[in-house]
Amino acid sequence: MDVSGNIIAGKRGLVVGIANDQSIAYGCASVLRELGAELAVTYLNEKAEKYVRPLAEGLGAQLILPLNVEEPGQMAQVFEQIHRDWGQLDFVVHSIAFCPMEDLHGRVVDCSLPGFQQAMRVSCYSFLELARHAEPLMTHGGTLLTMSYYGSDKVVENYNIMGPVKAALESVSRYMAHELGPKGIRVHALSPGPLKTRAASGIAHFDSLINEAIARAPQSRLVDIEDVGQVAAFLISDAARALTGATIYVDGGFNIMA
Repeated sequence: MDVSGNIIAGKRGLVVGIANDQSIAYGCASVLRELGAELAVTYLNEKAEKYVRPLAEGLGAQLILPLNVEEPGQMAQVFEQIHRDWGQLDFVVHSIAFCPMEDLHGRVVDCSLPGFQQAMRVSCYSFLELARHAEPLMTHGGTLLTMSYYGSDKVVENYNIMGPVKAALESVSRYMAHELGPKGIRVHALSPGPLKTRAASGIAHFDSLINEAIARAPQSRLVDIEDVGQVAAFLISDAARALTGATIYVDGGFNIMA
């Protein structure tokens, strides 16, 4: 899919989740910028800033701001800066997830309460928070995108507690689409196939997921971060104005296979 640049040119949006140039968030930001969007980009902390800032500057990001969703008040500060500099917002790309390693690598039934709460806090609840802050700035409508995975719907070996967490995220996106639809705000979850991102490296035996995706997907290939970015650009564009509340697979067709 090749999205024409004139349908998102001038749209302003926040991209959350860039860690390096292999991040899904970076793939989305790169495509969106190439097609004319103006970007605000966040980084997790001072350690991450040295990797993210050069990428954000390369994208011509107008705002480069710290955002740790577990840090009280920091999200409000991000949106206060966006309000001061832009006054409005057209889209948000939410591409963050986290689970403590000991809980990610253990059985779902053995997941600790603190591990479950942190995984839900960072991976799911933060999308609600972003939406709540973005809503007043989306005065002419807008688009909220988050990232899920096939393990939300089917049991995927070694994905473990992140499966239920992503299932919650997809459900949240549907309820948000219903509640925000009257304001012209559209909400989607994108579900890319396995990608070799830093976050994915924490999943045990991740190489087997990669090999299975290539073997079983109708397109017999892995998707890449640009593929995800192209779909994100379409959904943000006015061409997708009649779509909301969907979980959209970007996986070469892997999800249709039995």
